Amino acid sequence: MPAVVKKFLHTRMRVSDLEKTLKFYQQVFGLEVTRRHESPRGSKLAFLAVPNSDEEIEITYFPGSGPVKVQEDLMHLAFEVESMSAFQKHLDIIDVPLSDGPTKSSSGSVFAFVDAPEGYEIEVIERPR
Repeated sequence: MPAVVKKFLHTRMRVSDLEKTLKFYQQVFGLEVTRRHESPRGSKLAFLAVPNSDEEIEITYFPGSGPVKVQEDLMHLAFEVESMSAFQKHLDIIDVPLSDGPTKSSSGSVFAFVDAPEGYEIEVIERPR
């Protein structure tokens, strides 16, 4: 069967505090807000560019939907870092804790987790050289 879709574009995550969440992704991961707009139904949208990737993260705030309650282990994002120790030093400087890890896997990768303001988990992976 030929491919039905052409390309993966973005992942959407709904949040209760758009500005706090955007600041988190900018400070912790160095992501850049590429565009912002409001949908016809009143959702406030912001798109974050991920280095070395065409895909984006869409952060959405819709006041009429109530507070966001993220179920534990429901989903997570994953980013690769050059050095886990350098990433940990960066987190120490900005006073953001790891929520789990770092842990060395059987493949030689080192991974850890950081919790975003709404409770979404973000995995950070240092692959073996």
